[in-house]
Amino acid sequence: MMMMMSEMWKSRDLFFSFVVLATFQLAVSDGHQPLSKVAIHKTTLALDERAYIKATPNVLGLTGQNTEWVTLQYSNPKPTVEDWIGVFSPANFSASTCPAENGRVDPPLLCSAPIKYQYANFSSNSYKTTGKGSLKLQLINQRSDFSFALFTGGLTSPKLVAVSNKVSFVNPNAPVYPRLAQGKTWNEMTVTWTSGYGISEAEPFVEWGPKGGNRVKSPAGTLTFDRNTMCGAPARTVGWRDPGYTHTSFLKELWPNREYIYKLGHRLFNGTVIWSEEYQFKASPFPGQNSLQRVVIFGDMGKAEADGSNEFNNYQPGSLNTTKQIIKDLKDVDIVFHIGDLCYASGYLSQWDQFTAQIEPIASTVPYMTASGNHERDWPGTGSFYGTMDSGGECGVPSQTMFYVPAENRENFWYSADYGMFRFCIANTELDWRKGSEQYKFIENCLASVDRQKQPWLIFLAHRVLGYSSADFYVAEGSFEEPMGREELQYLWQKYKVDIAMYGHVHNYERTCPVYQNICTNKEKHSYKGPLNGTIHLVVGGGGASLAEFAPINTRWSIFKDHDFGFVKLTAFDQSNLLLEYKKSSDGQVYDSFRISREYRDILACSVDNCPPTTLAS
Repeated sequence: MMMMMSEMWKSRDLFFSFVVLATFQLAVSDGHQPLSKVAIHKTTLALDERAYIKATPNVLGLTGQNTEWVTLQYSNPKPTVEDWIGVFSPANFSASTCPAENGRVDPPLLCSAPIKYQYANFSSNSYKTTGKGSLKLQLINQRSDFSFALFTGGLTSPKLVAVSNKVSFVNPNAPVYPRLAQGKTWNEMTVTWTSGYGISEAEPFVEWGPKGGNRVKSPAGTLTFDRNTMCGAPARTVGWRDPGYTHTSFLKELWPNREYIYKLGHRLFNGTVIWSEEYQFKASPFPGQNSLQRVVIFGDMGKAEADGSNEFNNYQPGSLNTTKQIIKDLKDVDIVFHIGDLCYASGYLSQWDQFTAQIEPIASTVPYMTASGNHERDWPGTGSFYGTMDSGGECGVPSQTMFYVPAENRENFWYSADYGMFRFCIANTELDWRKGSEQYKFIENCLASVDRQKQPWLIFLAHRVLGYSSADFYVAEGSFEEPMGREELQYLWQKYKVDIAMYGHVHNYERTCPVYQNICTNKEKHSYKGPLNGTIHLVVGGGGASLAEFAPINTRWSIFKDHDFGFVKLTAFDQSNLLLEYKKSSDGQVYDSFRISREYRDILACSVDNCPPTTLAS
């Protein structure tokens, strides 16, 4: 204990400037990042020789697993209901993690937020009277060791009572959490993953090949970022954690729909190769290929802790259920689009590892395509279309580094994706989309360049609602949309006959009729045949973050609303028949659906504002 006290006293030279992240928009009804509630900079020493906290086992991942449970046993001779346990990584609270920004100010005892926390009485009801308790917490491999600290004084005035032994994975640098994404051509798959190996330590690659066939090795590029890349606090202060290295390999010239096996490798310079486990995926169909194709789409999912820590029930209560339902149905899913607000790290960078670990069963098996949301990008003075602080100082850097998208410029984060009979045009609502902007030109080119004979299903995706929503905050503004949202884009949707437009940002589900300029162009609600003459708009932001309320108003264009967590699934049976299903995350059952049935000539038929001018010859 004396050694532990000495080590803790050495950390007196740490410095931290704590900033509470402000939420500017009611549109984001997910509350505050749980870690922002911990005033770690106010920590004082209250070490007690009679108190202890012990963690078992000491070594994790002995059989190659990257997720494991630890058991904590702890005791405090002066217990209170506000006592809590923080998980810290790296285990040593080192002064090197805190940049000294002002020598005239006494540095705080601690300057790094825990990666998660839980109250000491969470699973020990008698803790307040006995001072003894136990707790099981789940850890993931995050490139460093862990320790556990027992605090009294609550979250706002924490007093450090005891620190545990160190716990670590056998190889904390191991390659983990692969994320597939389509490349810039239909027959290319990218594999992105995280490790602790820089290019000066090892050569990253993917060994892959068709199932039952010969395998080849493809090299991977390596990216990372540092504290100075962050735009503000808490990302560059209390929320900073070394992100390790992100590697991306490009698997080219894939055969349509063929199954492939792959595993991640790092060749150390002593000749040793560090391997991941083995994974598999199915290559994308050829553009225009007439076959069964299934797409899952949602926004605003976030992450949650399976062990109940970080108060996840108050932050992203639906995210684990959404993840579990997609995994359960994964054999009938071909590609996933997560359209913004990915993990809500909000400047606490350890949460990106937690998120990629949560989605690994999905993202390692099917392409996991992402869009930029306000919680990834927005920060004042950085070129964001909105001047909010929603990214917590990240200003897009982690999301643009850790997830590959086939964009010409990943800073822009807008792109097109061809998947069989689908053309997806993915916009970035956090950058200017208005007429005359670079993004507007991209959107028009994406919509105009598709061959609808081969790819009849044209889908527009974006994070903020550029179409229609009955959310209370939009109705209060009198807009039913993001201000300036559809005013200029609706002309493009109508001209190029976009079938469906989907958005996140509003944490619920809503579907419109086929609509143009606030007017329903079709009275049907569940079975559309022939020309739509308008675009069906859906809000699909119920992936997991706390739900948003609807206004007590009914509009003619709103067909179905649901104040619950869920996601949608698009199934193209062939070039003439499309099914959309809305499924709840709680049970995976379908609660809303519609079909579109038509022939190619129905797409060619003109509608309002897209009829070509006639001539005397006609």
